[in-house]
Amino acid sequence: MGVGISNWCLAQAVSKLGQLGVVSGTALDGVVSRRLQDGDPGGLTRRALEHFPFPHMAQRILDTFFVPGGKAKDAPYRGLIMPDIEGRREPLELCIVSNFVEVFLAREGHSNPVGINYLEKIQLPLLASMYGALLAGAAVIVMGAGIPLAVPGALTALTRHETAEYPIHIAGADGGSETCNMLFNPADFMEEGARLDVLAKPDFLPIVSSEALAKILINKVRDGIDGFIVEGNLAGGHNARPRGQMTLTTEGEPIYGPRDDAKLSVIRDLGLPFWLAGSFGSAEGLQRALAVGANGVQAGTAFALCEESGLVLEARHELIRLALAGKAPVVTDPLASPTGFPFKVADLAGTLSDKAVYQQRRRVCDLGLLRQPYRRADGTIGYRCASEPEASYVAKGGRQGDTVGRKCLCNALMANVGVPQLLGDGSGEKCLVTMGDDLADIGRFCSPGSLDYSAADVVRVMLDA
Repeated sequence: MGVGISNWCLAQAVSKLGQLGVVSGTALDGVVSRRLQDGDPGGLTRRALEHFPFPHMAQRILDTFFVPGGKAKDAPYRGLIMPDIEGRREPLELCIVSNFVEVFLAREGHSNPVGINYLEKIQLPLLASMYGALLAGAAVIVMGAGIPLAVPGALTALTRHETAEYPIHIAGADGGSETCNMLFNPADFMEEGARLDVLAKPDFLPIVSSEALAKILINKVRDGIDGFIVEGNLAGGHNARPRGQMTLTTEGEPIYGPRDDAKLSVIRDLGLPFWLAGSFGSAEGLQRALAVGANGVQAGTAFALCEESGLVLEARHELIRLALAGKAPVVTDPLASPTGFPFKVADLAGTLSDKAVYQQRRRVCDLGLLRQPYRRADGTIGYRCASEPEASYVAKGGRQGDTVGRKCLCNALMANVGVPQLLGDGSGEKCLVTMGDDLADIGRFCSPGSLDYSAADVVRVMLDA
């Protein structure tokens, strides 16, 4: 769920309740490094690092980012070195460490499995991130926003501490595309004296929106797929594009039809377990899923608004308040994400979904999670993002039209969890909250007169216990 919404605290709470808690693996390098710069409240990150198998690497991260007592309120967060296709060491070390920390904390205090979710579109830090999660004992890898054919092979290599490779999509100078394999060798990061056994291989559950994608994955990597998350267009975050040519409503939202619904009978016949996502976060939704042969459901919005969630309190309460008043301001924005995928947005005043707020923001790309590698005319690799300054994007060969309406998800999603970058005028980056259509019925989890509920309340209501 976004960046830091499904944090270690929420995942731990859900797993302790006997369900599968899943931490968000997106931008953990930024989240953990900013926690350290805020003084590491409670000493949690430092406690996790005491268990990290490479102590010199952990110390380098602490020396770089930890600020005793926290940075000054008017000081910006330290900038990060962005991962590149050459595999520069510093950002990869931070990815390994931060993924280890989040999974380690989520697993503390119980013996139930914990998973981690990645976006296939964020490719450059993926291998290092998965290795850090595996070192901490992640039991399940969930991945969407792409076709992750190379993940099963990479997981096998990483569990053995062997070199893994991943195909990186590169936009061609001629407008086409190509791939280039990125290599990650765990031996390059191991320290003298470290003795590591073969790691437990996690289950791999790709997120699919259609039976066609599920069949492609099964046919190409049959032994590496352990099940599917079947996600419809009512889910929060990125949605699949409608099949065929995209048409919009008068309000500017993509129009989905019956062709966009996955054929569950086909997925069921593939013989692997599957879970349904996208407005199934209720007791009724769970029963509907079980009735069509699913093993259960994935719930995002319900947990995103509970007390253990990383979402800032003001946004959490405002969304619940609106839902209880019969207003559920969720729209599907076809332009917001630089990935080109439609993106569910909660229409909240004062956030980047507010047109006036968006137009006042100075475009900048200083986190770069969604940068796209591209081939320059001279054959070298560059990086660009449709949400960066328009002139810069066009100078890198991008199309001007691709920049229209694009929002900086990287900075906005960091702001959602209370660690916004400070701008030159002293203000902070604004939020852009994503929610699924289940927001409309979020009141099912609240007690009368209260805007707060817990992860335990969600599980209790969904199991109707």
